[in-house]
Amino acid sequence: MKQVVAIVKPYLAEKVVDAMRRGPVEAFTVREVKGYGRQKDHLQQYAETEYALAFLPKVEISLWVDDARVGEIVDRVTEICRTGRLGDGKIFVMPVQRFEQVIDIGAGT
Repeated sequence: MKQVVAIVKPYLAEKVVDAMRRGPVEAFTVREVKGYGRQKDHLQQYAETEYALAFLPKVEISLWVDDARVGEIVDRVTEICRTGRLGDGKIFVMPVQRFEQVIDIGAGT
């Protein structure tokens, strides 16, 4: 099993989430985050906003998928999010370590 973390533009996050609901994903979480990367030279376009000297808004989607499905998930996220412009985001693929213990809060087990 692998964890795929996609950091994408906010207006594309809902499209990714919708695609993942229909896809071969075990589970996922979504967080609003802020980032500062290679697009920093483009912050001047935000000169009149709160982002002028801050991070740009992004959405982080963490997915847990079978090893065999990682390529499919990465391709799908890339297809949805690639605009060809700076700041499209990043995708990280990481191994998932065995859990010593997982507790379902609702079930108490």
